[in-house]
Amino acid sequence: MESDEGIQQTNCTMNKIIALIILSTFSLTTFGQQTASCETWKQQVASTEKAFEKMAHDKGITEAFYQFADSMAVINRGNDSLIYGKESIRHFYALKNYSNATINWTPDFIQISDDGTLAYTYGKYNWKFKQVDGSTKEFTGIFHTVWKKQKDGSWKYVWD
Repeated sequence: MESDEGIQQTNCTMNKIIALIILSTFSLTTFGQQTASCETWKQQVASTEKAFEKMAHDKGITEAFYQFADSMAVINRGNDSLIYGKESIRHFYALKNYSNATINWTPDFIQISDDGTLAYTYGKYNWKFKQVDGSTKEFTGIFHTVWKKQKDGSWKYVWD
């Protein structure tokens, strides 16, 4: 016959095993949900990049850079000039002759913060400017964009 001490030890061991199983199941479930969320967020950012590019093609570069900018966005343009704020970004693109320009880009990499509120992308871009004489001037390079998830669930860039 087992002593009360032996039964208590067995019960304590069983409780530890049950707790470990519950904790392991919860951890795996949480990890699986976080992985699924991360992939969902990456897809959202990829779709946002494509919608941004499409708007630049359909409605013009000025409108696209304005619509996809966070109110506090900053862009880095020629000679390391920084343009601060959504309205200033619109003004920058309206002053330059971007009406005869096209841009294409594709993110090669997307990374999402653990909490899903920030993301960054980078990849190749291609600008084409139609000149007055009808010729085309082309620039290629690498872009880097930082995205911030908005209160409505959409993504806007905060750095480009």
